[in-house]
Amino acid sequence: MSYVDTGSGAPLVFLHGNPTSSALWRNVIPSLPGRRLAPDLIGMGASGKPPIEYTFEDHARYLEAWFDELSLESITLIGHDWGGALAADWASRHPDRVRALAFTEAVLKPMTWEEFPPAGAEVFRAIKTPGVGEELISQFVPPEYASVYSTPESRIPLLRWARSLPLGGEPAEVVARIEAFDDWLGSTPEIPKLLITFDAGPDTMLTPPMIDWMSSNFASLEVVHHPVAAGHHTPEEQPELIAGTLAAWLAQLPA
Repeated sequence: MSYVDTGSGAPLVFLHGNPTSSALWRNVIPSLPGRRLAPDLIGMGASGKPPIEYTFEDHARYLEAWFDELSLESITLIGHDWGGALAADWASRHPDRVRALAFTEAVLKPMTWEEFPPAGAEVFRAIKTPGVGEELISQFVPPEYASVYSTPESRIPLLRWARSLPLGGEPAEVVARIEAFDDWLGSTPEIPKLLITFDAGPDTMLTPPMIDWMSSNFASLEVVHHPVAAGHHTPEEQPELIAGTLAAWLAQLPA
């Protein structure tokens, strides 16, 4: 697995989601203190592309091996999209190695089709349709990542991620995994948690009802809302606000 590793001190681990890479954090990391690490998830960015299914379990397994290889402890995890889900999943299984968690536009709740933004629901119904999703997935790669995911083979992990989005109770194994770490997020007041939100853009995933649900169900969650518009890829669109919010939050965390 390829990764960025810069600075020294308490580790901050930045986890990207779909369909990006560790480059998602390139304009956030430089403004923050400590040791800053950002891996490319397996099959994504510059990481290896083994012939696996690229399920949530596969990504979690490779990421766990990466954490263990680097012997990281007292970690603050910052996750976007599926990176947020992987952060919460890993933290729930290794609570003694976690200092705090921060999220933006993260996959943290199983959703009904009705509560997912209508435009997004239409798109994901199509992506989850065999034969259709393969044709559509290339349209959702941001321009900054077009060269990374330029072939059908390179886009297999992106398609598998999109089809794993927990909508309408499916895929059941992903829903179960998210429900498990949601229970943990709700029962750990000793671990600070941060959710950074913005006014909704055209492809924002976290609607106000979802944010309210997280505020009610996650222990010790601080929500910082910025009244400026941003779509789903918030670290690309508002990196300075994210970096500033993280810096202020990190400064007041218990030592």
